[in-house]
Amino acid sequence: MITDIAINKPQPFLPEQPLPQFNKSINVHRAIKGLEAGKPIQITEYYSNGLLLLNELHNHLKKTVSNKTFQEQRAYRAAFQKLSSLVYIKIADHKLTVKKAPSIGWLAKIYPETSTFLLPFTKVQGLNSAWQWYQNGILLPVLRNKIHPYYGVYFPTRFDHLILFDNWLKRYDGPKKSAIDVGIGSGVLAFQMVKHGFQKVFLTDTNPNAIVGLTESMGDTKMFRKVELDFAPLFGKWDKQTELIVFNPPWLPASQELDRNDEAIYYKDTLFPEFFAAAKKRLLPEGKLVVLFSNLAQITEVTKDHPIEKELAKGGRFKLDTCLKRKVKAASNKTMREQNWRTEEEVELWVLVKK
Repeated sequence: MITDIAINKPQPFLPEQPLPQFNKSINVHRAIKGLEAGKPIQITEYYSNGLLLLNELHNHLKKTVSNKTFQEQRAYRAAFQKLSSLVYIKIADHKLTVKKAPSIGWLAKIYPETSTFLLPFTKVQGLNSAWQWYQNGILLPVLRNKIHPYYGVYFPTRFDHLILFDNWLKRYDGPKKSAIDVGIGSGVLAFQMVKHGFQKVFLTDTNPNAIVGLTESMGDTKMFRKVELDFAPLFGKWDKQTELIVFNPPWLPASQELDRNDEAIYYKDTLFPEFFAAAKKRLLPEGKLVVLFSNLAQITEVTKDHPIEKELAKGGRFKLDTCLKRKVKAASNKTMREQNWRTEEEVELWVLVKK
């Protein structure tokens, strides 16, 4: 059973000794010094005390860590993540033990056998946001119905690449018997293909939460009968050739060892060579390979390499059919990050065919 897959979730923390406590009566600068020394701390009394400490942690880092360029922002986030991961909050009977805390359904849903434990406060914030998205759903401009992303599953917050793909699907006049979507996330690309008439879409992902979440959300619907899921890397068990392969990979190269949550954002050096080698075997002679990408890594000077251009130049497996590009919308005025590069960013839809 697909739903028997063990999902990814924040690891419960069971300290041998009670942790030092933080509330408004504690000197915040002393608490931050403790975090810098690697000493964990527990939020008590009110949920807002956790928000206060994290806000002061941001203020502290702004004075010590530069946060202007794209690379500096990555370093800043890494520094904040390291320190904030030591700020814990207690859960008992699937509820936060502080006052005025949100009710988070994930605590009962994904920790059914664990009663009392601690989690990092930032992980609890993530669980809270994810529960709201899961409960309320998210409306995308390319789909008729809302998606309800499961905890720990990537879902799009920007839609330019989805619109680019939807416009391409409207003009696609090839056969629609089957397609393969590699790395499904919340399933948006697969839903788009079904909307545009594909009879069967085969899906894979290495994130168990994506597989479990889609299985649960689709239930016994018409959509569920049009897709098949496999918890596996790349193409998994789908060996038969198909007329369309779709891949929306991470857009940034990894700068360090990845954890599960990073794999939707950063790619390893081996990802693209392995994908293109496997894709050639699964694509019918007249089939299309569609890769959704961005020039983000190049314009932010993270790397000069473009993995799709590299494949076309040196791979010897595919040739270019079409490359469509779309300027991304300007960053929100509400964002706190410097994002001048957004004026140069374009999303890309590459259509490749076999040589």
